[in-house]
Amino acid sequence: MDPKLDLLYRLADDQLILGHRNSEWNGLGPILEEDIAFSSMAQDKLGHSLQLYNLLHELGEAEPDTVAFTRNAPQFHCCQLVELPIGEYDFSLTRHFLFDHAELLRFEALAGSSYEPLAQVARKLRGELKYHALHANTWMKRLGTATEEAIVRMQASLNFTLPYALGIFETTATEDEIISSGLFIGEVELQSRWLASITKVLAQTALEMPDFATLTPVVGGRDGRHTEHLQPLLDEMAEVFRLDPTADW
Repeated sequence: MDPKLDLLYRLADDQLILGHRNSEWNGLGPILEEDIAFSSMAQDKLGHSLQLYNLLHELGEAEPDTVAFTRNAPQFHCCQLVELPIGEYDFSLTRHFLFDHAELLRFEALAGSSYEPLAQVARKLRGELKYHALHANTWMKRLGTATEEAIVRMQASLNFTLPYALGIFETTATEDEIISSGLFIGEVELQSRWLASITKVLAQTALEMPDFATLTPVVGGRDGRHTEHLQPLLDEMAEVFRLDPTADW
């Protein structure tokens, strides 16, 4: 696959799937403020995915609606982290924290990409991603220093989610070319920056970072290997499109 297409599909699919997952908190948030915040950030992510699918369309791929709503799970390049069900709020918040720190750092780096259309999109979107990371930091600090029950639950979610989060940085066959062409700094460098970023926040809580040497990254998503949760989600997402393929989203 062309390195530009490979990178863009990974970026767009992550945003689309997590945006839909986060939207499932609409009306279910623990407090009204969080209900609104999660819904707003979900909408942002869907908008981000549209801009990235538009870049793919400019490179000769199908129109955004077709790409988003007609592929099956093996054709998606999202990491497995984003496709997991929302679970309890502690899990969704932890996923939000780990993913959005990675995305903020990713788009900050992409702002200097040699592929100028992507660099322009990255410069436009990083402001919203900064807000997403700030929101996640606030709640990780608040719950990570709250009651014993809150700390225990957040620690359990962190322990469970981190192996999936490491899958964000799964490399593909185009990685060397992506780096050498200046498209992106690469997943290894991004993971290093991400680890420093999340460690700094977690140091302000009672939460403990698990030993990374003991963790097995959950990978496969970038290569089209997904959990059993993705295809039912895609079927649900595509239901309206299949009824009226001419509708706008």
